[in-house]
Amino acid sequence: MSTASPGPITAQAVSTRSGASVDSTRSGASVDSTRSGASVDELLQTVRELASERYQGRRVGTPGGRAAAQWLATRLSLLGATARLDGFEVDGVKELLSTPVLTIGQRNLTHRRDFAEQLSSAEITTARRGRLVAADADTWRDGWIVVAAADQQAVARALAEDAAGLLVPRGVDEAGWMPKMIAGPPMGQVAIVSVRGDLHAELADHAGETLTAFVPMRTISTTGINVYGVLSEPAPGCPSVLLTAHFDGVGDDPEVRFPAAADNASGVAVVLEAARLLSSAMPTGAGLAVALLDGEEAGARGSAHHAPQLTAGTLVINVDGAAQLGDAAAVEAGGPAEALLAALDQAGRRAGVPLRAGAMASDNRRYAATGLPAIGIGMGMPGYQTPAETVDRVDPATLLAAVDLVVATVIQLIKNPAQLGEIA
Repeated sequence: MSTASPGPITAQAVSTRSGASVDSTRSGASVDSTRSGASVDELLQTVRELASERYQGRRVGTPGGRAAAQWLATRLSLLGATARLDGFEVDGVKELLSTPVLTIGQRNLTHRRDFAEQLSSAEITTARRGRLVAADADTWRDGWIVVAAADQQAVARALAEDAAGLLVPRGVDEAGWMPKMIAGPPMGQVAIVSVRGDLHAELADHAGETLTAFVPMRTISTTGINVYGVLSEPAPGCPSVLLTAHFDGVGDDPEVRFPAAADNASGVAVVLEAARLLSSAMPTGAGLAVALLDGEEAGARGSAHHAPQLTAGTLVINVDGAAQLGDAAAVEAGGPAEALLAALDQAGRRAGVPLRAGAMASDNRRYAATGLPAIGIGMGMPGYQTPAETVDRVDPATLLAAVDLVVATVIQLIKNPAQLGEIA
């Protein structure tokens, strides 16, 4: 899931207008059954395949990402879809050329445990040494400065006094990892390294020790590949449903795997299985298509490329994360999504899946931004964008619940065409 997408259009605001609440508190709902007839074996096979080493974490523009696109196109063809690939340009992607190094005195720190690259940093492609210096020191010259934030004032002083660089604090997840990101602000003029919060707090006590940093990060432009599959073309005046999920991840580090099982191999598995089940259930005239999107982690670029190509009124259901349901599925709606929300609410009740309004910073926002009715559904991402995002943490019951919810939503839509009068 990217954090670089356009701003949210909350499900709460839309559901209030439609009368379809997505703040359900049906705590007694169960995810143990599969009302849609979904196959857990098919779902897990997809997750395992996409999370495997051969796809290298599926970062946009990599050989692994391209291989994943080809595999997914084959899968769609086997479902009976007319599949095609669609390339597009992506810029501003951050890439590590080798494993970063940070040492303080004789102590070697661990990348993504103790420190991580800062996306707005200048390039640090050769080892940069300097003494540790507190932010309130009289001079910053040649020092690595321990600051609370790399704000405009700190950056300006670092440039003026020719500091070696800035050290800023960063939090970790519950397992002690710093999640990886590949899209963000442009690289700047000052070297910046993020340091784990508790360690950063101790650095000022080591003033005068030598710190050496080597963070070979660069910004590249590359090409993404969306994968589309059409299972049935809509007749004039009939509803057309598009199921979407991004298949890209943040990519492996030079020496560490990032399987991206939850974000978003799980969502892709749900969309493929839902499409398989719906392909034989759609009535004559109703349209059903799938878009498996690249470049979401680089700013939802695949959906930004795809959305303007769609026919007005296309109903978009996006799944980003279906690995650990927890208390409820998060739902965000945008565009004229009242009918979608009404169908989703009824589907959630029938499938026994609790729903709540929640931010979904994913591809659904790109479709909504072009005026399409779009909803994003999220059902958990354990290990989000870390090496701990592994297949064994993807809950089979959550995968089944997500398929049930998507299938029931689509069936509710096509069985009640009157709900779609305003957007058909």
